[in-house]
Amino acid sequence: MATSSSPRLLSSFLGDRLLSASARPLLRGAAPGSRRAAYQATRTLCNLVDILFNRGQSDKPEDNPRRLRPGKVSPLLSVPKHIQRPPYVNARQRPGLHNGPEIHDERGIECMRASGKLAAQVLKFAGTLVEPGITTDEIDKAVHQMIVDNGAYPSPLGYCGFPKSVCTSVNECICHGIPDSRPLEDGDIINIDVTVYLNGYHGDTSATFLCGNVDDKAKKLVQVTRECLDKAISICAPGVEIKRIGRTIQDHADKFKFGVVRQFVGHGVGQVFHAEPVVLHFRNNEWGRMTLNQTFTIEPMLTVGSVNPVIWSDDWTAVTEDGSLSAQFEHTILITEDGAEILTQC
Repeated sequence: MATSSSPRLLSSFLGDRLLSASARPLLRGAAPGSRRAAYQATRTLCNLVDILFNRGQSDKPEDNPRRLRPGKVSPLLSVPKHIQRPPYVNARQRPGLHNGPEIHDERGIECMRASGKLAAQVLKFAGTLVEPGITTDEIDKAVHQMIVDNGAYPSPLGYCGFPKSVCTSVNECICHGIPDSRPLEDGDIINIDVTVYLNGYHGDTSATFLCGNVDDKAKKLVQVTRECLDKAISICAPGVEIKRIGRTIQDHADKFKFGVVRQFVGHGVGQVFHAEPVVLHFRNNEWGRMTLNQTFTIEPMLTVGSVNPVIWSDDWTAVTEDGSLSAQFEHTILITEDGAEILTQC
């Protein structure tokens, strides 16, 4: 599946991803036998954030007062006992990538529609909360409550140790931001990434919201990122090469001189959180075609400046190395006879 010029790296909730070997020296300084070097012998998802990036410069903002700083993370929220948990919750074994696509029968399709619809409703509600002064922890608590009130489990909670029910990625945070005590400020942008587990199926979606008076550059970044997702979905249909998604996104981003993050990708989703195929958001030569009744995510991340991520010491928060803004949009789609059905929209 991977070529010599693009070795396969697994992750994502992290999804999975492929990354050009020439893009960045990811294992610089890894000592034999260290956690980073252990990457060579494992396909687990969870510890990749430790090995992919140099954390030495992680959560030390420079002189820019707008740079993100880690806040206080509140205790884990509880989920009622009667709500079905994904298999990875409280499991001793860390979840791996499911080797195969998520292709559904009629019942599975209806379950995917239900989980996708709930995820979309939760995301829409979360967006109404975005305003200066609210903390991302408060957003997380509200989202958590809505999910469990609807009989679903917040998929991120407990996934490889993730401590919250939603990801909140502010300004230069590319993805996987952990909700904390930081209040949103006027002019911020924030991506909220929602995944729900309902009746044994995951629905996964995200959007970037504007907080207060946002400058024109940030607005343009958000607009173009959404357009990239829409254009990518529009070309999806049975038999279409998956690599066309990346070319479509990259072509549109290039027109506006925005960068496309390469390290985090879309993925199959359904009864498992992360499955094949790998959905790259940049031009690539990977093989694979879309299949009828298949479900996967497309989730492009664009930046104003550097596309290189740095991982904070929390092992999750991925920020642009130069502090430039990043935006993301995501949908779960179903491949149909006529093209693609967006499952995560109200």
